[in-house]
Amino acid sequence: MTFHISMILRCAVQVIMSSSRPSQSVSNNSGRLRHSAGTIPQTTADAKLHATFEESGSSFDYSNSMRFSHGTNTATADHQPSSDRVTTAYLHQIQKEKLIQSFGCLLALDPKTCKVIAYSENAPEMLGMAGVDGHPSLGIDTDIRSIFTDPSASSFRKALGCVDVSFLNPILVHCKTSRKSFYAIIHCVNGSLIVDFEPIGPHEVTMTAAGALQSYKLAAKSITRLQSLPSGSMEALCDAMVQEVFELTGYDRVMAYKFHEDDHGEVVAEVTKPGLEPYLGLHYPATDIPQATRFSFMRNKVRMIVDCRARHVKVLQEKNNLFDLNLCTSTLRAPHSCHLQYMENMNTSASLVMAVVINDSNEDEDGSDDVHPQKRKRLWGLIVSHHITPRFVPFPIRYACEFIAQVFAIHVNKEIELEYQIIEKNILRTQTLLCDLLMRDAPIGIVSKSPNIMDLVKCDGAALLYKNKVWRLGVTPSESQIRDIALWISECHMDSTGLSTDSLSDAGFPGAAKLGDTVCGVAAVRIVSKDIVFWFRSHTAVDIRWGGAKDEPSERGDGRRMHPRASFETFLEVVKTRSLPWKDYEMDAIHSLQLILRNAFKNTDCMDISTNAINTRLSDLNIEGMQELEAVTSEMVRLVETATVPILAVDVDGVVNGWNKKISELTGLPVEEAIGKHLLALVEDFSIDRVKKMLDMALQGEEEKNVQFELKTYNLKIDSDPICLVVNACTSRDVHDNVVGVCFMAQDITGQKAVMDKFTRIEGDYKAIVQNPNPLMPPIFGTDEFGWCCEWNSAMTKLTGWKRDEVMNKMLLGEVFGTKTASCCRLKNHEAAVNFSIVLHKTMTGLENEKVAFGFFTRNGMYVECILSVSSKLDIEGVVTGGVFCFLQLASPELQQALHIQHISEQNASKRLKALTYMKRQIRNPLRGIVFSRKLLEDTELGTDQKQILHTGTRCERQLSKVLDDSDLDSIIDGYLDLEMVKFTLHEVLGASLSQVMARSKNAKGIQVVYDVAEQIMAETLYGDSLRLQQVLADFLLISLNFTPTGGQVVVAAFLTKHQLGKLVHLANLELRITHDGLGVPEALLNQMFGVDRQESEEGISLLISRKLLKLMNGDVLYVREEGKSSFIISLELALAQ
Repeated sequence: MTFHISMILRCAVQVIMSSSRPSQSVSNNSGRLRHSAGTIPQTTADAKLHATFEESGSSFDYSNSMRFSHGTNTATADHQPSSDRVTTAYLHQIQKEKLIQSFGCLLALDPKTCKVIAYSENAPEMLGMAGVDGHPSLGIDTDIRSIFTDPSASSFRKALGCVDVSFLNPILVHCKTSRKSFYAIIHCVNGSLIVDFEPIGPHEVTMTAAGALQSYKLAAKSITRLQSLPSGSMEALCDAMVQEVFELTGYDRVMAYKFHEDDHGEVVAEVTKPGLEPYLGLHYPATDIPQATRFSFMRNKVRMIVDCRARHVKVLQEKNNLFDLNLCTSTLRAPHSCHLQYMENMNTSASLVMAVVINDSNEDEDGSDDVHPQKRKRLWGLIVSHHITPRFVPFPIRYACEFIAQVFAIHVNKEIELEYQIIEKNILRTQTLLCDLLMRDAPIGIVSKSPNIMDLVKCDGAALLYKNKVWRLGVTPSESQIRDIALWISECHMDSTGLSTDSLSDAGFPGAAKLGDTVCGVAAVRIVSKDIVFWFRSHTAVDIRWGGAKDEPSERGDGRRMHPRASFETFLEVVKTRSLPWKDYEMDAIHSLQLILRNAFKNTDCMDISTNAINTRLSDLNIEGMQELEAVTSEMVRLVETATVPILAVDVDGVVNGWNKKISELTGLPVEEAIGKHLLALVEDFSIDRVKKMLDMALQGEEEKNVQFELKTYNLKIDSDPICLVVNACTSRDVHDNVVGVCFMAQDITGQKAVMDKFTRIEGDYKAIVQNPNPLMPPIFGTDEFGWCCEWNSAMTKLTGWKRDEVMNKMLLGEVFGTKTASCCRLKNHEAAVNFSIVLHKTMTGLENEKVAFGFFTRNGMYVECILSVSSKLDIEGVVTGGVFCFLQLASPELQQALHIQHISEQNASKRLKALTYMKRQIRNPLRGIVFSRKLLEDTELGTDQKQILHTGTRCERQLSKVLDDSDLDSIIDGYLDLEMVKFTLHEVLGASLSQVMARSKNAKGIQVVYDVAEQIMAETLYGDSLRLQQVLADFLLISLNFTPTGGQVVVAAFLTKHQLGKLVHLANLELRITHDGLGVPEALLNQMFGVDRQESEEGISLLISRKLLKLMNGDVLYVREEGKSSFIISLELALAQ
């Protein structure tokens, strides 16, 4: 077995690091609470604007009403009851309005009897039930069996047994009398069935019950384009989305409309037919899309208005019927008159709007999602399509648009996460630079050097008020105004450590009017009592990107009519005294800098911090972390050698250098024969290109997953087939992060492939294979062409806990596998459901699918991770019949157990590494305080002895700082460490080393530490890494003290021999002896120092590192035992100063 230990360790480290994603500094909870707090007043503003519109009629003044609705949000308590009544009436009208659009009709059905309990006025005529003499034969209590054909009525009854009726939409139904065809879209609201009926045109291709499949075919091109876009550009993603919807739907204009944190909207992408006025870049006030409408978009994700000028149709219901009719999810629900007026003013007749719903948090899915799979959702924005003339889009295309919007939302989520990561990295980088500036010139460096505090967050200006002096950067108030703001903060916000607002006027600052538009928003943090750091932002309009010719007279309106340009002008009026709001991650960065500045200002008792205690704690964490990594490494080596799955590895040239027992058994090729062969020589010819591509990508650092290829077999039967593997590539890197090889973790699927080949070649009866009780059969399930689960073998029952009869004839996507609690096998999140849907529909169309990662929760709550393979059902002629078979490839129980052990070890190691990272971060803060205090002391008058003590403390501080920078002990052990070459004397090094152990020697054990070194040697000027030598001597001194009896003695002696290398180079052989009383250091500890024993203890790893450092300095250490005493003999070669 020739797997390199460093390769295994690298894999372990990579897994550990990948399992602990950098925590984002975005405070999602505070942002969500702030948004929730703003929803109620925003809804009140919506209600007032709506009430004003209803009362004003044709005399409605849009701009004045907008200002009125916003201006009265801060009304006194006396007006609160009236405001509440207006809001309640508005919300009731929004939810209970009983009007629909005329392009379809509506029935409300009793779910128990399937009888009509409400219907639209146009339903009798549209459904062929007009009757005679003007008396319709359709009315309250009409049985649907009298309206529709028997198969259609059966479809309705089948929907009653479905967990979520939306998965069945649309249902194709036919009227009994007229034989007309309709799409029935069912919604379950308040315990009743609301059914929208949309007529199918005579030339329209009828959608069967497998409607989702037809819709996927329409959406396939768009989905492929969105998935193929490179990450890193939200603008490119939005542009691609609107272009695809534009081509699919044929509307005159398609826009991507994004909601900002304060709920106002912005057009971020647009495509139009030639000649239309562009709206790209325009911003709109939050009331343009009311909160109630946004809420309805969260439930009904696609809304269509066919003709804004068409007459609406009433929905009839018995007056004494207690049924609460709610049309909020209906696709036919009529839009509000205010919105229709807006569309008419835009010269737009029809619209189609898709909601883009994303996750409202950035929690790690691998963590909390296992317990709470349903993340909180929020409305990111809308995809809005407009058409000048009336336009009807059939349901299949609307369904396809919803599918595309879901895929788009997934990619928006990823782009937002990527943006947060980039922002956080930039903030951390700036904070680090600011900390460096503080070390050189505290605190003025943060405003006088580059980068400065303006680089920390987006702002127009910044200022520092320190010791009653003001430093200003960029666009700021005057010095006197800054002092006024500071005084106002001290008086009105005395209990807080700072303030952030996007409007000083709204926050109550008396001098806000004098600041005008120059400064509207401020973020300020108090460092100490009267020292404050400020960041300023100007009027929002400065940051607004205009979407057209700003000054064209033709684009100007009088502000009275509701129109996009009027909305833009009204938005500017509403935010006239506001800046862009401060984002949570920006405030996190500001508060982090506040803490750093506070620590830098503390100058009390910092010099008394025990560096020895810090070093001990740091050493503990280093050792524990190393021990965890060693444990992971040992466990992984054992796993590789004894694994029940095939594992192989190659070097950068593709030559095999790892070949475990399992792959040797499968191929018949012994380890000694496989080593040294090129990987491409061992694979089947038709797999060479695939393997070569995977190998090339891995050597470039891109690790492919779930790649299938076949290996040749040896010394077996002549006609034996090759073995088929599914492989994950894992790159191995050296200490310089260069790829030095690739390890392949494989799964043998030869048997499963044979089963799948039988399916695809139709070599027998499907059922005979699926129902085969052989325990070697993989878990198999399948659907028919309509999406109903029609296959579920015994292996699936054993895996999931769900019996065959419990899942048969349920919708595979939604009821069997879904995100809702009622689903049998719950998927992790909505993204997993969308991806699963894409795979199923893609295969149903006959396209070949690659294997994909798949996961779900079983009946007992266990999460199963596997590889999903999907194959189309074929008839005897090899033609796709519409259904699919799904195969799950699982890891063996032994490997699952081993991976579980590995996962626990990695988690423990990850926790240790996190603790080490935390400790380093926390140590650096007081260390900066020590530096600051030392600099203050350097500027005072000190005596000779005091200066010597200060110099010793400085050397200890620098040693600690260097140790904190040691992030990779392997580099020291393996000899990859850059040493400094500085001038020093032995007197400096010995003094600093002895200072680190003197307290322990005197206080703990009463040990006397003396040094017997000639003054000439102590004063000799040498060249080398003095801090590393100081670290080594301190370690050996501490070990010697630990094994010296109470009242004993430790003697330090030094000997120096000079010699010359050529004419110019003068060298010195330095020998240091640390002799101590007692029985000496245990042999086991010395074995650890010399690397004989790999099980390092706390003291052993310290000795090992010290010896490795000596080796790097052309030196070494010996340990000599004598009667009653023992000695560390340290020798090294240094350059002499001439």
